[in-house]
This record gives sequence, structure tokens and C-alpha cells, in this order.
Amino acid sequence: MRRAVGAGVDRTRGRRRSGYDRAVIVPGLILTGGRSSRMGQPKALLPVDARDTFVSRLVRTLREAGVDDPVVVAAGDGPIDAIRRALAATPPEPRIILNPDPSRGQLSSLLTGLEALDRPGMDALLVTLVDVPLVGVSTVRALLEAHARTRAPIVRPIRPGDSAHGHPVVFDRSVFEALRAADPRAGAKPVVRALEAAIENVPVDDSGAFLDIDTPEEYRRVFGRQVPVRLAPR
Repeated sequence: MRRAVGAGVDRTRGRRRSGYDRAVIVPGLILTGGRSSRMGQPKALLPVDARDTFVSRLVRTLREAGVDDPVVVAAGDGPIDAIRRALAATPPEPRIILNPDPSRGQLSSLLTGLEALDRPGMDALLVTLVDVPLVGVSTVRALLEAHARTRAPIVRPIRPGDSAHGHPVVFDRSVFEALRAADPRAGAKPVVRALEAAIENVPVDDSGAFLDIDTPEEYRRVFGRQVPVRLAPR
């Protein structure tokens, strides 16, 4: 049976925690290496508002939530210069790690980031998709707090009263080898299913954590405007 915990609540003391244990090292990965074939142009570069693109908003959100080292994984043949320009909105510019062959699937981008970041003392890895740019700071913070409190192998947000789960997802260090051994064609889903009983599900009242923007129609529905003309080559 999957566990669910209240976001940011320390049940052993009956009071809300003010933040997660900063001694716990959890860098963040933003995966942007997909081909964006349904959107027709790179989702990382789509505007959220006058200030932010999808990728710069996510960097800003992770930092505000307490992730000290947000890192962007991009396709090696993608619009790297355009992504760097977009990230100028969030100084200091986060690191960009290149996936040389994103055609291997989403897991290949996760593992590219993991190999670049993994180091002694790293406790977990927070992973989110560029498709989910509107996740809230409070959700990211709640996931970090839940992992620091429980050290569950996987921590993810769920919609209250629903079985839907969203992003970001925190993978504890104990899961890293299983991710490395996973079949790239199947991605991380079999790893998640194998650990289903131990997953820490964190209910969050945050529609952005479950809002995946993959097509021009979804972009128009969320933002009330058309997708801009192509911003950069895919």
C-alpha cells in the first residue's frame, strides 16, 4: 500500500516544518532533451510570461524552493545557444549538460544528468520535465521535506482525493543503480512500479504539478494565447 503524507507536516511534533534539512544534498534536474514533436518547436523556449520561458521558470522555482544546484539537460543537437539566452533571466546561469543521443529516450537524459551530478554525499536527485513549467515552489519544498523526513526511495506529488501523480519526482540515492540498470526503451516506469509500496506520495493543492503542456492546443488553453512563431530550430 502506498503511503501518503501531508505536505510539509511533521506528524511526530504536530507542527508545520519551516523547511527541509539543508544538510541533505539534493540537486535538481530539468529535462529538456525531447524533440517536442507535438509542440512543433522547443518547449524549453516557450514563454510563460514577459519574464520567463518554460526552462527559466523551472530554474527559478527550484531555486526558490531550496534547490541550490538546478541543472538543465538538453539535447546535444538542440538549440543550446537559445537555451543559454533564455537562462540569462535567472542569474547565475545554471549548468547545461548535453545528452549526446536523446533519441534513446527520456531515461537517457535522466542518466546523463545523474552521471554528471553524482558524487559522494549526494542523497537524492529531484527530476522534473520542462513540459511542467507551472509547478509551485511550495510543491517542490514539500517534496524535499518529505524526502528528508522519510528517506523514501521515491517521493512524488499526488492530487488530493485522486490517484494522479505529477512532477517533480525525488529519487533517493538507493534507487540510482536501478535507474542505471533500467531498459532505456521502458524508461524509469518499471523502476517506479517495482517500488510502488515504498513510494512517499505527497498530496499537494497545486494544479501546476499535474499540468503537462505538450501541444499547441494545451498551450493555448493554459495561457489564453497562441504558441509563438517558431523560436529556434528543434
